[in-house]
Amino acid sequence: MSTQAQLRNRYAREAVATATPAQLLMMLYDRLIKDLNAAETGLGARDIQATHSALIHAQDIVHELSATLDTTLWKEGEALQRLYAWVIEQLIEANMTKDVQFVHNAREVVEPIRDAWHQVASAGVTGQS
Repeated sequence: MSTQAQLRNRYAREAVATATPAQLLMMLYDRLIKDLNAAETGLGARDIQATHSALIHAQDIVHELSATLDTTLWKEGEALQRLYAWVIEQLIEANMTKDVQFVHNAREVVEPIRDAWHQVASAGVTGQS
């Protein structure tokens, strides 16, 4: 592994280790969007391996989001849990059928949630309501 790659990996590990829970959540959502982009690109290029890898990683992220969601802290927590299950279904269908529409379906749900979390985190940092 090159020195540059080692430094990049070290930076990423340190960023995760020192992140607040809100920052970790945003990192997960941002990486999820990155994986959806990679899956779309892979599907367009007919690169089955890249598509598969991106979709599996995206599923792993949604599983992590679902597993760490405490539905008792928020009245809409169970609805979000069901939404995560639906997104996973879309990603599985995309991987099985290689139909980009399923990736688009997932993105239409995930992007607004990601954007909302970014707004919440920004408001918390700046003290805005």
